[in-house]
Amino acid sequence: MKKIKNRSAGANRSTGMARNKSANRAAAQPAAGVNCPAAPTSVWINLFALAVSLGAVIWLREYGQHLAVKTQSLVVVAVALALPIILLEWLFLKPYRNPSAGLDFRRKNHSLRRTAVKLLGFYLSVGTVAFVYWLFPEYHGSFYDNYFSVVRAVLPWWMLLAVPYFYLLDGAMTEPKDSYWQLGSWVLGQRKGVSGKAIGQLYLGWLVKLFFLPLMFVYLGNNLNTLLNFDLERLFGSFKAVFDFTFNFLFYIDLLFVTVGYVCTLRLFDSHIRTAEPSFLGWGVALIGYQPFWSLFSGTYLKYDDAPAWGYWFWDTPAMYGIWGTGILLLIAIYVWASIPFGIRFSNLTHRGILTNGPYRFTKHPAYISKNISWWMISMPFMVSASGPEALRHSLLLLMVNFIYFMRARTEERHLSWDPTYVSYARYIEQRGTFAFLGRWFPVLRFGHGRLFNRGDDVAPPAPLVSGASTAQPNATGPAGA
Repeated sequence: MKKIKNRSAGANRSTGMARNKSANRAAAQPAAGVNCPAAPTSVWINLFALAVSLGAVIWLREYGQHLAVKTQSLVVVAVALALPIILLEWLFLKPYRNPSAGLDFRRKNHSLRRTAVKLLGFYLSVGTVAFVYWLFPEYHGSFYDNYFSVVRAVLPWWMLLAVPYFYLLDGAMTEPKDSYWQLGSWVLGQRKGVSGKAIGQLYLGWLVKLFFLPLMFVYLGNNLNTLLNFDLERLFGSFKAVFDFTFNFLFYIDLLFVTVGYVCTLRLFDSHIRTAEPSFLGWGVALIGYQPFWSLFSGTYLKYDDAPAWGYWFWDTPAMYGIWGTGILLLIAIYVWASIPFGIRFSNLTHRGILTNGPYRFTKHPAYISKNISWWMISMPFMVSASGPEALRHSLLLLMVNFIYFMRARTEERHLSWDPTYVSYARYIEQRGTFAFLGRWFPVLRFGHGRLFNRGDDVAPPAPLVSGASTAQPNATGPAGA
């Protein structure tokens, strides 16, 4: 794009205002024949790992009844997913060689002092998370008991293994003075070479994990419990049983990848957090969709589904019940399909690389699109029994929820737009994506390149959010929008 723009600028100086306008319009268009960046993850590896994990579910149903479902069994299925992905990626994709990993194991630059400073920053980060859990009443109820029981069992080993892990990576890092080093140095009173942005980004990344991981852990345990105790003979009785089982099963797969993703933020596998969403708007539109915030906003302002849902309307017409229910399951299947390519890299509000395979080959936000359409089919706000005005009111409220997800998508794109890989990917989708026609009809919806909305120019992306810290390179790996 820079070469095209520079050539246009040269022509502008020599041919006047008419050519100037034409060149500017050309510069704003994606280059002809733009290619989609290579996918950094393997869907086949992730599907194989999912098969292994589902095999663990079958084993648990037959032989693992003595294990606590929401703790021990949950750890079993999570490890059964994560371990094959890590091993197969290490063998075939070699993520540690990615420029975004910032590692070169030919280097022998180990420093005990630097490692100690990093460990200080790491332990301080973990201590801050523990303080947040202790401080807020949200984490004092029984809802998170299973999560904290696992944390208490794993934490001592995790803190101990951090010592050789940090020392190993310190010697191989091309930029060894990472955010942990900067936090540790700041605590020790050193200010030279310390970036406040880097420390802020470090804590934002931990904030993402401390909020989402326990929530997803608990949800996954609930879905796993349903899966392990479901009477499969019911599947031969009615479509309702098939729908209930498939609905739970699909969301189980989604939550499995999500939970594993929040745990496996490790530079060694190039699945670490590069940057976290820096804006209040980005955090706001993301958190509003999760508990406890969703209960507050949905009950007070966005209650669109207090009328009978889809099953009520079609219960007396079995054929339509089956058709409509199958449509819902297909949309949820697309939503889950969008989670599988993430592998061990799923995370909200963070940049852990750019995903371009699976459904992301066709659109930047397949999960958001399918999820929002499914809500219309599930709640059917246009079918409330009270009156036409009530139907309109409920439909407008659901449109507001859809708009929140639209803004969530735009803030994610703005966050990722400094990465050259994402810019290339967005240009590809803008030209060849399934919904590319929307950008042609409504230019404001095209990729904003550092802004929430397209303004018709081709501005350069903003500078990386973390100065002096390792940032993603053109071949960065991981999921778009993660």
